[in-house]
Amino acid sequence: MQFKGKTALVTGSTSGIGLGIARQLAAEGANVVLNGFGEAAEIEKLRSEIAAQNGVQVRYDGADMSKASAIEAMMTKALAEFGSVDILVNNAGIQHVSPVDEFPTDKWDAIIAINLTSAFHTTRLALPGMKKAGWGRIVNIASAHALVASPFKSAYVAAKHGVAGLTKTVALEVAQAGITVNAICPGYVLTPLVEKQIPDTAKARGITEEQVKKDVLLAAQPTKKFVTVEQVAGLCSYLCSAGAASMTGAILSIDGGWTAQ
Repeated sequence: MQFKGKTALVTGSTSGIGLGIARQLAAEGANVVLNGFGEAAEIEKLRSEIAAQNGVQVRYDGADMSKASAIEAMMTKALAEFGSVDILVNNAGIQHVSPVDEFPTDKWDAIIAINLTSAFHTTRLALPGMKKAGWGRIVNIASAHALVASPFKSAYVAAKHGVAGLTKTVALEVAQAGITVNAICPGYVLTPLVEKQIPDTAKARGITEEQVKKDVLLAAQPTKKFVTVEQVAGLCSYLCSAGAASMTGAILSIDGGWTAQ
């Protein structure tokens, strides 16, 4: 129970990678603030289940991560209720697949807001409390696309490259404050976000959905296997541990060898 008494806020944690991370941190004793969209009854079921299984407090905040005012309200509420946000995991993300000259401007704005700007807002609001405590962990869930590009994903690739830059900058600023800031760069994980983009990619490339999985997604990963949610959650947990106290400003690939090529 290495995180007993600490509070973790995980954005985009009602499904996929974020939910896996929230479960992992709760299992290790952290109180958790969940965030994301979904059916109210389903989210309440998740919230109560994680709390009961681990004997921790779990709250849900439906803040829209594209809106600065909503993010501020969520952070203020979490700080008021728990006294601190000791572990911040910036995971919220959306995707849109389209050639750049046809890319809808509203989709560009939304992807930059949710995938990049939201991490700026949560970070700036969490840091004062972390500095006061002399301890903090910020983990940004980036992507292999923080390091390399793929066609038709201009906004997502730009946002994730931005997350890598933000990670390094903040890490340097707080290096002597007992706070670490790192980014995890997963390859393809079969989450709802990835599953949703398969039909769009198939349409954009004129191939079948099965071909997208085999020849586009897993073509990039030498292991020919999807990364699992549990593997990403395990790495996140390690980065928050005492053993990782000297790891900061790191951009860590967990991508089946994709970016080694």
